[in-house]
Amino acid sequence: MRWDSLFSDLEAQFSAERALEKESEIADRARIELAGIELADRLRGSAGTEIKIVMVDGDVIRGELGHVGSEWLVLTEGARQWLVPYTSVLSYQGLGRVSLRPSSRIQHTLGIASALRALSRDRSELVVHLKVRTGDGYKLHGVIDRVGRDHFDLAVVPHGEARRAGNVAAVMTVPFGSFAALCSAGSQDFRGGGN
Repeated sequence: MRWDSLFSDLEAQFSAERALEKESEIADRARIELAGIELADRLRGSAGTEIKIVMVDGDVIRGELGHVGSEWLVLTEGARQWLVPYTSVLSYQGLGRVSLRPSSRIQHTLGIASALRALSRDRSELVVHLKVRTGDGYKLHGVIDRVGRDHFDLAVVPHGEARRAGNVAAVMTVPFGSFAALCSAGSQDFRGGGN
């Protein structure tokens, strides 16, 4: 009789230890899985929702999260669209907990140069927001002429003017690390970038 009680108590202790080990293992797996989630995965999981970002230059942009590349995102704010490199964002508000891996290998490799080349082909008039102040402020108006590996050439034209040789005030070479964001000058969109 005493042995029954003793063995029952031993079984209960063993069962409790197993439950604690299992709970600890589940928590460890969850931490490991969470550690593997990238920002781009969280952004893809929040596509189509309204988010708010704070930029390195202090600007705040609220808009619907559209396309997500490996190094950039597109926000739609009213009639304007913004192409924003991840490195220009100080914080995000409104991201959900869902994360999605890239649906294809191509989507995973779409860097900032890919998006800029699409805009160059489209000849879209843009406003380039720089990370530091220039003589005219933080903004340059123009059309992307060429895109290199780590920079692009912007033909600076008056707002609303087409890119023609007689309208080009200057050609500015902008390193990728120097611009905070690109904004559509009108109602054009940035969907030509492929993502």
